[in-house]
Amino acid sequence: MNFVQTVLLGAIAGFTIYLGLPIGRIRKMSDKTRSFLSMVSAGILLFLFFDIFLQISEPIEAALTGAHFTEFWILLVILIVGFGAGSLGLIAFERGFTQFRAAANQGVSPVRLALMIATGIGLHNFSEGLAIGQSAGRGEIAFATVLIIGFGLHNATEGFGIVGPLAGGERPSWGFLGLVGLIGGGPTFLGTIVGYFFTSTPMSVLFLSLAAGALVYILGELLHINRRPGTKFSAGLGLFIGFMFAYLTDLILVSTGM
Repeated sequence: MNFVQTVLLGAIAGFTIYLGLPIGRIRKMSDKTRSFLSMVSAGILLFLFFDIFLQISEPIEAALTGAHFTEFWILLVILIVGFGAGSLGLIAFERGFTQFRAAANQGVSPVRLALMIATGIGLHNFSEGLAIGQSAGRGEIAFATVLIIGFGLHNATEGFGIVGPLAGGERPSWGFLGLVGLIGGGPTFLGTIVGYFFTSTPMSVLFLSLAAGALVYILGELLHINRRPGTKFSAGLGLFIGFMFAYLTDLILVSTGM
């Protein structure tokens, strides 16, 4: 698999995220349905958070058990710094972005939350792109192909994760959906290019930890927005279904060798 083929397939894997975005344009929807869909998004992101930490832990634990203590401490520091920057960075971004329009006690709007979700997913997808590019660059064609198929299917569910908070509210334009899709899916394409020429475990850990930190903040916002007395059951059901849907999708990919 040459460079052009690898990058092209990496782009396809990233931009399957657009398959789930059009649901954000549905207008007429009750509060319970909106809360349900928003929390389905939260469930998908919650599973993604655990999946990210599983990927981060592998090289750190390998360095520790292999008695490579210098590498272990370097990766651990990268994890701590990246996780903190991912969560606190979004807080700073949200404050600066909304200060001129929102009061201090006002929650983040669904549109801005969708942008933040896309940012967090994009950081994660950059690491997925690195894995695709690194595998193809090392000549592991079969494994790279499997990653492209698996990540493409997984990214298709992440599109809904981005627009979940928008469902039934203010109808986003096609231009906005194009933007969040580019933010969320584009990094897979960029990561594929970088990974093809440059292999780095610390870089992968950095971007995964940034994504994990961002998801913690995003999940907190989603839970805060949907904690209303009349929608608690639908919100809880959505969280459960979203998490199980992402988990079962992952099991299907594992069972088929992806």
